[in-house]
Amino acid sequence: MIIDGKKSAEELRKELKKKIIELKSDFNAVPALTVILVGDDPASKIYVKNKEKFAKEIGINSEVIRYPSNVEEKTVLEKIIELNKNKNISGILVQLPLPEHINKRKVIETILPNKDVDGFHPINVGNLSSGYKGNIPCTPHGCYLLLKGIEKSLSGKHAIIIGRSNLNGKPMAQLLLKENCTVTITHSKTKDLKEECRRADIIIAAVGRPKLVKGDWVKKGAIVIDVGINKTDSGIVGDVDFEEVSKVARAITPVPGGVGPMTIACLLQNTIECFKKSNF
Repeated sequence: MIIDGKKSAEELRKELKKKIIELKSDFNAVPALTVILVGDDPASKIYVKNKEKFAKEIGINSEVIRYPSNVEEKTVLEKIIELNKNKNISGILVQLPLPEHINKRKVIETILPNKDVDGFHPINVGNLSSGYKGNIPCTPHGCYLLLKGIEKSLSGKHAIIIGRSNLNGKPMAQLLLKENCTVTITHSKTKDLKEECRRADIIIAAVGRPKLVKGDWVKKGAIVIDVGINKTDSGIVGDVDFEEVSKVARAITPVPGGVGPMTIACLLQNTIECFKKSNF
């Protein structure tokens, strides 16, 4: 089975659109998302454009604030503080990556936790780790929802996560632990990565290496979620060799069209949750 991320994202957006209609009826207001984009990174520009498009499609007020790559860090931080104070703004997102002269950690920690739609603020990270409610990072949340669409009960499954980033690997592990999975996080120092993967019922690949996971790395019937997006001479490919792995996996996400659309849909969901927290 090819896991259709576009279709799943479309279904989630339809649900979110209904929620926004209800919120507008109850509060005479709708969620508002402000995105800060620094520089001209092509991938970031496309991603932000899609966020803006789908936000407006479901009824979220969306604004993009654009700065040149040489903008001072102070300017970005001051704008975040201004948005924090604006009661009409439900969610704030600063598109990553940032230029080297801007401290990513400082930017993330300046955003109020209850407006942090990316789920990267240490308080939201701590809430997820502790099993409390909070904003969940969008990409792992999208992966989680796709998994649950294939397998309702993940309890007892052995999940391998390739990659230990704060953006995906670590929060993904927390989500799967909550589902009673046995979770192994692998990385560049892992010995015999192939053998580790061969034992897994679920593989989440998020390491940024084109076609790393081969067909003989995957046991028959495993579910494979490919988070990687890699530009190659033959086009965009994931971290999984789709042609090989699709022959043995029970279900697999394509690249593109898998995790990406769900990431944006989960961002919109977080924006709605931030709005609800500020009004309830």
